[in-house]
Amino acid sequence: MKPVVFIGQKGLTDSVVQSTNEALNKHELIKIKFIDFKAKDQKKKIIETISANANCQLVGMIGHVAVIFRQHLDPEKRNIKLPHQKPIP
Repeated sequence: MKPVVFIGQKGLTDSVVQSTNEALNKHELIKIKFIDFKAKDQKKKIIETISANANCQLVGMIGHVAVIFRQHLDPEKRNIKLPHQKPIP
């Protein structure tokens, strides 16, 4: 899986959020690559903002690549099937 969204020298812009939303609508699970803003606290702050704006969740961060997920609203268009959780007794 290759990154589909890149964070460059301009940082988090409206076009980055829009691209993230479009990619999540199409793929559900995407990678975001940090070309600039490579400090850990900078990456964390940007991903938190993207997660809030795009209503998605951070799955993991490896180096300068973040993996995020948002389940498609239409069950027939979902590419990733999540297992049902068993209730805790």
